[in-house]
Amino acid sequence: MMTKTETIEKWNKETSGFTPEQIIDFAFRNIDGPLTMATSLSIEDQYLLYLIHKGGHNCSFFTLDTGRLPQETYDTISATEDFFGIKIQTFFPDPNEVEKLVNTHGVNCFYESFDLRKACCHIRKKYPMDRALAGKSAWFTGLRREQSVTRIGIPIFDLNETTGIIKISPLADMFENEVWSEIEKNNIPFNKLQKQGYRSLGCLPCTRPVSDDDDFRAGRWWWENPESKECGIHKK
Repeated sequence: MMTKTETIEKWNKETSGFTPEQIIDFAFRNIDGPLTMATSLSIEDQYLLYLIHKGGHNCSFFTLDTGRLPQETYDTISATEDFFGIKIQTFFPDPNEVEKLVNTHGVNCFYESFDLRKACCHIRKKYPMDRALAGKSAWFTGLRREQSVTRIGIPIFDLNETTGIIKISPLADMFENEVWSEIEKNNIPFNKLQKQGYRSLGCLPCTRPVSDDDDFRAGRWWWENPESKECGIHKK
């Protein structure tokens, strides 16, 4: 019998060249137990949600409210729920942990050092994410290899050896212009900030607009090196 790691390797070979729809169907056919999808309401996540919903799959959807999101993101949550007729479950950080961080290091401590930025991301995103994935067999994400140097090598199926939970990235091979084409063709609601230079969405203090010539995630934690621009939810 194959180990989980061997199975994941086999699946990545089998699904090479598959369309996002085929990858999604493959996942639901081959993974037992509850599957969920994390969404930041980016165009990638909106298109991925569209494909899962269109396929009639039994999947839950959730988002993380860090307490520092722009109003446009909340508006997109509401518009998305109305458009698809679904409920996106929201997970929040532990208020005691947030209070401790802010009262000890300041409300904008994430600008001061890499360690404090990571601490803020863990409290506001990583720990709520862990709760959201508890009891799940696998989760879908809108990651694309084009997005940044930290994502160039992402596999379609990825196993977290610690938790045993499988991460699935059906859009990994898509390009940004392809995603936009699908969003517009299918009239899928999207965050209006993404037409204002916000090519990547996150907390308002840590995200700014960039030009089309910039790296996709150049506006995220712009004061850090590109190699460190992850919040922790995509690290094993």
